[in-house]
Amino acid sequence: MNDKANPIDLEKVIKADKANVWHHLSQHKPLETSDPLLVVKGEGMYLYDSNGKSHLDATSGGLWTVNTGYGRESIAKAVYDQLTTLNFYAHSAANVPAARFAEKLIEKMPGLSRVYYSNSGSEANEKAYKIVRQIAAKKYGGKKHKILYRERDYHGTTITALSSTGQFERKNQYGPFTPGFVEVPHCCEYRSQFGEVDDYGVRAANEIEKVILAEGPETVGSIVLEPITAGGGIITPPEGYWERVQEICKKYDVLLHIDEVVCGLGRTGTWFGYQHYGIKPDIVTMAKGVASGYAAISCTVTTEEIFDIFKEDSEDNGRMGYFRDVSTFGGCTAGPAAALENMRIIEDENLLENVITMGDYLMEGLLGLKDKHEAIGDVRGKGLFAGFELVKDRETKEPVAETVPIAIFNECMKNGVLVGRTNRSFEKYNNTIALSPAFIVTKEQIDEIIATLDDAIAKHT
Repeated sequence: MNDKANPIDLEKVIKADKANVWHHLSQHKPLETSDPLLVVKGEGMYLYDSNGKSHLDATSGGLWTVNTGYGRESIAKAVYDQLTTLNFYAHSAANVPAARFAEKLIEKMPGLSRVYYSNSGSEANEKAYKIVRQIAAKKYGGKKHKILYRERDYHGTTITALSSTGQFERKNQYGPFTPGFVEVPHCCEYRSQFGEVDDYGVRAANEIEKVILAEGPETVGSIVLEPITAGGGIITPPEGYWERVQEICKKYDVLLHIDEVVCGLGRTGTWFGYQHYGIKPDIVTMAKGVASGYAAISCTVTTEEIFDIFKEDSEDNGRMGYFRDVSTFGGCTAGPAAALENMRIIEDENLLENVITMGDYLMEGLLGLKDKHEAIGDVRGKGLFAGFELVKDRETKEPVAETVPIAIFNECMKNGVLVGRTNRSFEKYNNTIALSPAFIVTKEQIDEIIATLDDAIAKHT
């Protein structure tokens, strides 16, 4: 325990970490001569490192996850109470928190009705892809199996999830990839493929139709899209885009899969990002903020129409016709127990309202920075999900070198604020600073984030 009677020897912890731990997204060569950041405590909006320094976290855990903030004792208690009652049984059987959370979740998702549990966003998307492939086998003789994905979107880290990811550097060196995944162009109006036009959103969506026609509509089973592109640069959809996407999907019988792993459970000010745009999805996936990082959980949610495809009466068809998938840790009860309490907190503390109010205030601050700093080319976002592109020249929109956002990131960290950035995702567009503070953020804390960024941008651009 970390108390006065039994203090943790932090030097030994760092030594053990450097000798034995392989960190995520990290080049370890520098750690031969320096120490990693050792985070020892979280409380509200703040993290504390092994030196006692506090850091205002503007990233919700570095990965858009700790939505309701650190140190939530009620979530920890809900998990403890559940684990001492029943920690696990394979989810071929039912359990209380899984049933209760599924019911609560579906209340927030009109038009959808079934929740399949697993333990990560990558896995949730894999389940969706398997559903599409099995539907192709059951209804279309295997032909309608192709899955479209969008340039700059990210859908996970497994080989098949990477196969559906539109970020070159994330994918580089990990091929060959799963066949049957086809890329469609991005919808970043700031980086318009058509020059300055009045109908960019419709044009960007029409590029999807071109890909469907080139591949053959009879071969395309689904398209997976983020409602707002996250790690690819905080790209909000242009006007008219989603309306046209849905028309295209309906015209060619293409299932619409919305990846809400980042946006889901309130990040944009609605329960789900797609709900801003009148989207009626067939499949929705989510993870990260579902339990605010207090337990591992992800969900693949479908319509009843999709669910019914996997119900077979005949003995022969029934043997192979159901969804023959399993997720071991989808049977853990900690995830839905934590998710239930996390949802209660969001509702009882009116945190969606705070996301909208503080999101507007954050956007106001970022636009103020843009007025002040020529290096900021574009500011984008919705709710507490925002970012800005750094450019060498506003006219040409040439992106800054990746070293610039790295320097800004490091400067902010030195001054006690943790921000995010596009991280080795592209060859030339790793130029976005990303912000995603927890839903409990205050005006004073946003002021501190903006002031720290102001100083860092001034020093490094």
